[in-house]
Amino acid sequence: MRPVSAWRWSPWGLLLCLLCSSCLGSPSPSTAPEKRAGSQGLRFRLAGFPRKPFEGRVEIQRAGEWGTICDDDFTLQAAHVLCRELGFTEATGWTHSAKYGPGTGRIWLDNLSCTGTERSVTECTSRGWGNSDCTHDEDAGVICKDQRLPGFSDSNVIEVEHHQQVEEVRLQPAVGRGRRPLPVTEGLVEVRLPGGWSKVCDRGWSAHNSHVVCGMLGFPGEKRVNAAFYRLLAQRQQHSFGLHGVACVGTEAHLSLCSLEFYRANDTARCPGGAPVVVSCVPGPLYAASNGQKKQQQLKLQEEARVRLKGGARPGEGRVEVLKAGTWGTVCDRKWDLQAASVVCRELGFGSAREALSGARMGQGMGAIHLSEVRCSGQEPSLWRCPHKNITAEDCSHGQDAAVRCNLPYTGVDTRIRLSGGRSRYEGRVEVQIGGPGPLRWGLICGDDWGTLEAMVVCRQLGLGYANHGLQETWYWDSGNVTEVVMSGVRCAGTELSLDQCAHHGAPVTCKRTGTRFTAGVICSETASDLLLHSALVQETAYIEDRPLHMLYCAAEENCLSRSARSANWPYGHRRLLRFSSQIHNLGRADFRPKAGRHSWVWHECHGHYHSMDIFTHYDILTPNGTKVAEGHKASFCLEDTECQEDVSKRYECANFGEQGITVGCWDLYRHDIDCQWIDITDVKPGNYILQVVINPNYEVAESDFTNNAMKCNCKYDGHRIWVHNCHIGDAFSEEANKRFERYPGQTSNQIL
Repeated sequence: MRPVSAWRWSPWGLLLCLLCSSCLGSPSPSTAPEKRAGSQGLRFRLAGFPRKPFEGRVEIQRAGEWGTICDDDFTLQAAHVLCRELGFTEATGWTHSAKYGPGTGRIWLDNLSCTGTERSVTECTSRGWGNSDCTHDEDAGVICKDQRLPGFSDSNVIEVEHHQQVEEVRLQPAVGRGRRPLPVTEGLVEVRLPGGWSKVCDRGWSAHNSHVVCGMLGFPGEKRVNAAFYRLLAQRQQHSFGLHGVACVGTEAHLSLCSLEFYRANDTARCPGGAPVVVSCVPGPLYAASNGQKKQQQLKLQEEARVRLKGGARPGEGRVEVLKAGTWGTVCDRKWDLQAASVVCRELGFGSAREALSGARMGQGMGAIHLSEVRCSGQEPSLWRCPHKNITAEDCSHGQDAAVRCNLPYTGVDTRIRLSGGRSRYEGRVEVQIGGPGPLRWGLICGDDWGTLEAMVVCRQLGLGYANHGLQETWYWDSGNVTEVVMSGVRCAGTELSLDQCAHHGAPVTCKRTGTRFTAGVICSETASDLLLHSALVQETAYIEDRPLHMLYCAAEENCLSRSARSANWPYGHRRLLRFSSQIHNLGRADFRPKAGRHSWVWHECHGHYHSMDIFTHYDILTPNGTKVAEGHKASFCLEDTECQEDVSKRYECANFGEQGITVGCWDLYRHDIDCQWIDITDVKPGNYILQVVINPNYEVAESDFTNNAMKCNCKYDGHRIWVHNCHIGDAFSEEANKRFERYPGQTSNQIL
């Protein structure tokens, strides 16, 4: 298709120009965007495959020659500018490493830097036109919002490589339709072409092709099928073929990346002597049909787990972390591509990768960065088998942590639940579908004990990202004609794939508060915060203080001392306190804000501050078997940005009744010398213990990952001094290292305090 200009007058604009004398000077405002001076002589298009009409590799025509943009320093702000050049309102994402295939010709721009407000890409800074040290393996792409600029008269979405492409793939069961459980693992392969769904001819079909199809459908592997049975079945049916001559290597993430041949409209003999392709896929542990098979696969996966995903809202997405020398660390995004991402996805029991994400798109990790410049062919059984580079601290930062989104099997769980009455599709009263074998009906959920963990499952089931709030009262949302409460006592761990996997009451439904106003609701969000405690600082700052009772009246009022302090001989005597600093980082993708608004914060006269959360952290001393021997708690009397990373500005400050919270990329520091920043160990006997600190222990505020909210240290107390060492985030070690940690607490002494 011949490319056309990105900006031109619409017919109505030309007519207005002829009628209005003011056009003779400067163009008068019209519904069509004016041709920008900075973009004169430039044309833009989206290219590559597989893609949708509003995404693709960005190509620019300059001086009559089409070229691409290098992904070095490319950001979402640059994508915003380019999407507007292409006639879309804004960008929703961008891609790197030639996700839509490498381009050809010149690489026009490199190190492109935009603020996002520019009217033309020429207003952004770069190395200059045609000045680049990149290859086409680093071509940048954009994903624009599927919404056009008002009056934009040129679609500017130009197919340059293929007039036809495979848009989607599905498996159609050949027998027992309607009775087979989801996900469908075996059936006839159908591809969606611009003209509709068609079958694929099996002549020349290989196991490599099946591997690619199964990966697209969310399955890690494939198995042989009874070809004779399906050929016999095919003879009795009529089939519409649209594709043949498929030749895949087996490492492709999408069928469109394979060599394909499409039937032409005038082809009369289609698939002579052949039959429709049938594929049988092997599901991963999460989607295995039988419980026995599921447990067996999960055990195998756990035994071999050296790769995991963290911080994702859905299964099969998250920041990639790898296990090295008993410690989990991240992967640098340099040269990170779909092949490497697909190896991770299949290793974890999912399909091929849908996206290879860079720039800490799933939040930043903490600690070591184990791998960089991972180059996979796509055939490796594990990421560790791919060539890679071991890096030093200077090579990469956690702002470059790699992440993935994997293809998942379609399970249909999103059709059994819905939200109603909200202002957007991300919020509303939760309604579930029940019934069968009789007619199905929709009902509400009792709001008793409903919280963040239950809301996380609902948002995941609906594909709406993270939970922002779990609401126990929804009287302000209209329930329509659904008034029956059909589920109560719902208790979730937060990791379930659907609400029916959570524990709940059987019949009859039991609610403490009846009526539709007390039914469950959720507010979901595409982003969430993620708090982590700086464990090394706890170890470095811990010490013992014997503090006189006359200096602890405020602390006693706020319940920061152990129970025995109530019977002490006030104001005489002292309490023995284990003090330490805690530095809490927000490494997620949304600010951490107290659930309660300022109008409900509680003023504490003694310390002269507001409490915005009832409990922000728990401090505990535990025996090796987990028995609690001393505890402390800290209300978040002041959540603020103490310090931030270089490129991040502080947003929250407690002074003058200011807004409280922790900005992404900032941290809140509670110094060891402030009240309640301690554990009262007056009654603790000498011995070996575990020091545990848990942030946001009641899940009061939603986060993308709660598994990293606990920190543990070994400590040894001899009655006079305490040794604190081996402090680490709760999920930072391997299972074996954690077992050793809990079996022998306090046996080594790195530090005397």
